[in-house]
Amino acid sequence: MIRVSGDGAWASLKALTDKEFEARTARLVILRDPKKKSVIDRSVVLPFKGPESFTGEDVVEYHVHGGRAVIDSLIEALAAQKNHRLAEPGEFTRRAFENGKMDLTEAEAIADLINAETSAQKIQALAQMEGSLSRLYAEWTDSLKKLLAHLEAEIEFPDEDLPGGIVERATPAIEKISSEISAHLNDNRRGERLRDGVQVAIIGAPNAGKSSLVNALARRDIAIVSEVAGTTRDVIEAHLDIAGFPVILADTAGLRPAQLGESGHDKIESEGIRRAMVRAREADIKILLFDGTAKNFDDATLKLADENSIVVVNKSDAGAKKNPSAHMETVLISAQTGEGIPALLAALEGKIKNIFRPSETPSLTRARHRAALEDALVSLTRARTAALPELAAEDVRLAVRAVGRITGRVDVEDLLDVIFRDFCIGK
Repeated sequence: MIRVSGDGAWASLKALTDKEFEARTARLVILRDPKKKSVIDRSVVLPFKGPESFTGEDVVEYHVHGGRAVIDSLIEALAAQKNHRLAEPGEFTRRAFENGKMDLTEAEAIADLINAETSAQKIQALAQMEGSLSRLYAEWTDSLKKLLAHLEAEIEFPDEDLPGGIVERATPAIEKISSEISAHLNDNRRGERLRDGVQVAIIGAPNAGKSSLVNALARRDIAIVSEVAGTTRDVIEAHLDIAGFPVILADTAGLRPAQLGESGHDKIESEGIRRAMVRAREADIKILLFDGTAKNFDDATLKLADENSIVVVNKSDAGAKKNPSAHMETVLISAQTGEGIPALLAALEGKIKNIFRPSETPSLTRARHRAALEDALVSLTRARTAALPELAAEDVRLAVRAVGRITGRVDVEDLLDVIFRDFCIGK
């Protein structure tokens, strides 16, 4: 589908078809290049009149056959029309935003939907595109604007017949919004994790079978498997879809903390171990892998066990039956034969679903949303303890702007509307 948006969209449609069209009515027509007088394609055309279109402008959609020759011919013919040019990346969505058809959170959701690789990512993007975040932030913005308008009225129009106790009533209102924003921020970064992928690190001693496990879970050879200790020197990642959730599975260097800081030939492996330990600390979920045939279980790996860990004993095909931890459930597997892999995937799925427990409110999906809301919360915290109404009003104004940065919609005229609607100042 080739889309044309702007004032000349219907003019170029007329040039390519020499026919009249009704808005929002599809027609099957012959497209011809006006300059070359040659047939481009026989296609369905669907025109729209602004503002009732995706971009809010006049729009024409050409639904043509997908061959490269057809597409190139149509783009060439359209580009030759007066004031027509190829759109920049994301320009249609930007025009839709600029024409008030969507806010920034909804525009970002379109990009997320395009890039969605799992069903959970798709569901989150669709909900945001339909306004789940937008409505939440709009509620806070409206409440803050009303609060600010009342404070401004108290400051700017002291001689008017205004309701009493405006400043006193401001504190509970500020506390309520602050509490709601705090709860929204305290979501364990669920939305951002869903966009970027759950970080799962496989941690274990050399030759525990980490690379073999990565290959078994990814169902392809992405890591080098060798009996030589220290083969994996860097973090190797595999992107998986587990129960509809995006997972970034990391194969790390074998843990040998005593070797950290080594020089010479071992310096590279030492850096790999350091990176493995960093990845273990930052991972959302850790798979602690042990060689079940080893004489002793690796203490460095066992010390990393916590509520976000899955303890796995490898090499069941070689007689491994030991349990490294009496306090944690253990999954017995063979990375070579696949035995126990379904049980490991089930345990991993349980951990992932625990991260994404259902919530009554939509989740933050971007770091910029979080940063803006944190700024708003700082301003509201100051406003609660401000010594003067003027200072409280300024901090509430900063909070309005911070939330408005998320949606891209902040209008000073809204404040005036509230002032004159609620108080009828000046009659």
